[in-house]
Amino acid sequence: MTKVERAAHVLGRLEGLYPETPIPLDHTDSYTLLIAVLLSAQCTDERVNKITPALFELANTPEAMALVPVEAIREIIKPCGLSPRKSVAISGLSKILVEKYDGRVPENMELLEELPGVGHKTASVVMSQAFGEPAFPVDTHIHRLAQRWKLTNGKNVVQTEKDLKRAFPRESWNKLHLQIIFYGREYCTARGCDGTVCPICKELFPERKRGVKTKK
Repeated sequence: MTKVERAAHVLGRLEGLYPETPIPLDHTDSYTLLIAVLLSAQCTDERVNKITPALFELANTPEAMALVPVEAIREIIKPCGLSPRKSVAISGLSKILVEKYDGRVPENMELLEELPGVGHKTASVVMSQAFGEPAFPVDTHIHRLAQRWKLTNGKNVVQTEKDLKRAFPRESWNKLHLQIIFYGREYCTARGCDGTVCPICKELFPERKRGVKTKK
């Protein structure tokens, strides 16, 4: 198959497997989604969803969170890991949202990336899932699968994002990035498949004998 054919095959197969793509992180609005995505760095969505109810009961708006001591935020989010850094970021970005944006999450990628603790991937998730703007956030699952499916050279996540945006129609990005994540968790896991085991890997590369070593 050519790269174009592989991309079309992936798109069709994932649409068949995951016609619905619920957002994995529990939230009620753009602010609570932003906080949940920030917490998900180096932490599973499942664990984040266990922690955020207590956090959002304490404060679920920028105005309320800005008044909460960093230590209190840190105590709740400890199970997520990186709690010192994340608690400072949550407090800091909440104060900025109040002071600069009237308590609203900006619908702008560059402004989001200026907030403490908000990198490109987090901003991309918020833009796509909260505001419906086409984006292609690349996490470890997507980076791994894109390499196994030869849709990117895998130099880094920045290059992977560019390659996937070129490979797939813009209107598919928001749903597709979730579909790939779901597939990576269910079928094409880091240890369960090396590019030769899962259904899509075998369909794309039936003659492949050697596993694919993921580039970081």
